Amino acid sequence: MYDPFVHASPGMGEPHTPSYWVDTAGLPPEDDSAVSGNLSADVVIIGGGYTGLSSALHLALEHGVKAVVLEANQSAWGCSGRNGSFSRISGGRVPLSKLIELHGEDVARQYFQEMKNGLDTVRGLIRDGAIACDVQPDGVYKVASKPEHVHALKREIALYNDVIGYPAKYVAENDVRRVHSGAEAFGAMHMPDGFAMHPLKLAWALHRMARSSGAVIHTSSPVIDWTSSSAGHKLVTPRGVVTARKVIVATNGYTSRELHPKTAGRVLPIHSQIIVTRPMSAQEKQDSLPGTDCMFDTRNLLFYYRRLPDDRILFGGRSAIHGRDAENPKHRESLHAALCRKFPALNGIQVDYNWGGWVAVGKSSLPFIYKVPDVKNVFSAGGYAGSGVSFSIQAGKRLAQMVCGGGNPTAVDFLHQVPQRFPFQHFLRVGQRVAYSWYRYKDARQ
Repeated sequence: MYDPFVHASPGMGEPHTPSYWVDTAGLPPEDDSAVSGNLSADVVIIGGGYTGLSSALHLALEHGVKAVVLEANQSAWGCSGRNGSFSRISGGRVPLSKLIELHGEDVARQYFQEMKNGLDTVRGLIRDGAIACDVQPDGVYKVASKPEHVHALKREIALYNDVIGYPAKYVAENDVRRVHSGAEAFGAMHMPDGFAMHPLKLAWALHRMARSSGAVIHTSSPVIDWTSSSAGHKLVTPRGVVTARKVIVATNGYTSRELHPKTAGRVLPIHSQIIVTRPMSAQEKQDSLPGTDCMFDTRNLLFYYRRLPDDRILFGGRSAIHGRDAENPKHRESLHAALCRKFPALNGIQVDYNWGGWVAVGKSSLPFIYKVPDVKNVFSAGGYAGSGVSFSIQAGKRLAQMVCGGGNPTAVDFLHQVPQRFPFQHFLRVGQRVAYSWYRYKDARQ
């Protein structure tokens, strides 16, 4: 598997990783094939996932700019085509209490509003583009996986109610059973906004919308060399060269350290893995997930899961540390065992799909939308920490504003600060392994 810590490039024209999403997404969109010869553009976008496609679409719709997208493999080949399918009010991995402690109540409210704006942006695109991406009814549950987690969950709900002014509510154990049966549901926080959908259908629809609005999308076009001068940027691909005045880097967890020295080291790629079961019987559905809501639990190494429209269960969580270990069957087996612990009625259920990919965490565990320092007219966004379906699309919209001279497009200062580099790059995964061991110990003890 491609590992951004090891490999210089994610490949060239690689097919999508086999998954439930690929098998059910229908025909892929037409593109503009690989770059051939010499091209020029005002704006070039590196990366054809949610952030890059959204940037291209919003540049065309709102600013009249017809950008060129360079995607190494296929459109939405990375996390945009492999994720857990939750579009909700989210971004990064900092608890609300910590966010308030670090940045204050006013900034916390502003950031919450920007995350909500992201969800509204996705809703608007689905509505205006008549995107058929299997949207499910709204509803997000953070489920207390152990009784001792309930108190902290109630404190979090109070912050949402009293500080943010958002109607999160506590759902008692008996009432949770209406949407979540099984052995690990001792209460939950319910958020009324947020929905599940088919992430690859959404991404491919954004691709079609961007291209029909004038964007050019070159697949099989990895950037293998990048030089800059006062005149602009020269991006070399295996079959051609693209010169541009401005560049957007939208590669997030798939950012090679070789892409550009000014973007290197600002995210830690984290591998997340998903399994999908066979379709359940009516009784199995009743004894596991009778509802269709988005679910995630309160563990340090949390699990996220939902019932799919064809009554399968999608179940995901953190897995391998290194790309070379990603295909190890033990990670699939570990997820399967966790699913069966959570839902005893599904003990031994067949797993039909198993895949994984890289999410990206910044040093602050918060996302970023910023102008890259010490290089002219380069912008980037990322660090969504596995919670970025809606926020990555919103980040693409904000990048389009920045590229067109809009300055910082939100009042949330930390979003637009240059993300700090991770120190001791060569030892990061040693630290990650230690952290995972500690989190697993805490999850077992709590």
